[in-house]
Amino acid sequence: MTQVAIIGCGVVGAAIAYELSQVPGLQVAVLDRQFPAQAATKAALGVLMGVISHKTKGRAWQLRQASIQRYETLIPELELLTGHHIPFNRQGILMLCVAAELGSWEKLVATRASQGLALEIWDGAKVKSYCPQINCNSSTWAIYSPQDRQVDPVSLTLALVEGAKRNGVKFFFGTQIEESNFSSASSDAESGSGDRRIRQITFSGGISRERSHLNVDWLVVSAGLGSLPSLPTETSPQLEFDIVPVLGQAIHLKLDRPLGNTDFQPVITGNDVHIVPLTGGQQATEYWVGATVEFPAIGREIEAAPALLEEVMQQAIAFCPALATANIIKTWSGLRPRPEGRSAPIIDYLSGFSNILLATGHYRNGVLLAPATAQAIRKMILSSG
Repeated sequence: MTQVAIIGCGVVGAAIAYELSQVPGLQVAVLDRQFPAQAATKAALGVLMGVISHKTKGRAWQLRQASIQRYETLIPELELLTGHHIPFNRQGILMLCVAAELGSWEKLVATRASQGLALEIWDGAKVKSYCPQINCNSSTWAIYSPQDRQVDPVSLTLALVEGAKRNGVKFFFGTQIEESNFSSASSDAESGSGDRRIRQITFSGGISRERSHLNVDWLVVSAGLGSLPSLPTETSPQLEFDIVPVLGQAIHLKLDRPLGNTDFQPVITGNDVHIVPLTGGQQATEYWVGATVEFPAIGREIEAAPALLEEVMQQAIAFCPALATANIIKTWSGLRPRPEGRSAPIIDYLSGFSNILLATGHYRNGVLLAPATAQAIRKMILSSG
């Protein structure tokens, strides 16, 4: 059996574990300092902007396309396997825009049509007809993407963990990596990987609270902001990038009745502000609104700025005035991992090592790109053999 260890059990790590659990001959273990679906995953809105993204070629589009396609089979597959309900809004994304932006959208509509994908341009009258909750005028336009989705990130991650467990994956939560053993290996010019291999990791914690050893043929690091600290000490000098935190705040609202038409509850977005109906968009009376994008000041820890969340809320109210009467259930924030010196996400070999893979730095697209990332890691492991 090939031994695979995964560090990190957010949505990306859980997706990798589930994907690898379906490969005969792999024995998979997942380690995390926390319980699953914490940190960035717990704070995500789960808006899957694939078709409506302006990415049209190269890796950025290929990852989005693969993930959007996989989600259509992944959600029912997980629900059948685990019995978990995963709120999954299939009613698309409606993005508000102005007339000056229509030229670029018309080009994207044509590109998507050539790819066999649907994207529609709506004028203000059509927007008002389908979404009467939106504050429209003669200059209001929108792009409707019926094939994009929204998923509850926590429910998804927990279902991925349960599905992976049922397929034989072992999980160790509350653990800390303490030591790693390495050996030299011949250079693999074809894969571009290095000439060293990790052979064993030692960790402590978990249920037994004792030190345990885990032999590994592959180590996958997918711990988001914890990825670099969790790497073996001697790998640090070879890193050519850093991962910095970008804070995002959001707010959970409840209304007396659904916004607009009860049978049409897409995600509504504009100016990078999202209004997300919950319960999979069916008879929703609760909504998430977010999210801010807050960078840390140089030399200072990042702290949530209440004024920025208020700006997002006021923008959402400008789109949907009925939100002004909503009750606030809670506000929350989370840190997203943004790589510096590399494009997001990082799905690659760790420089100098032939069996350490990085699946991290997804920034604001961890939920969107989790399935495609898992497929990429699976391909890298299987192609090496």
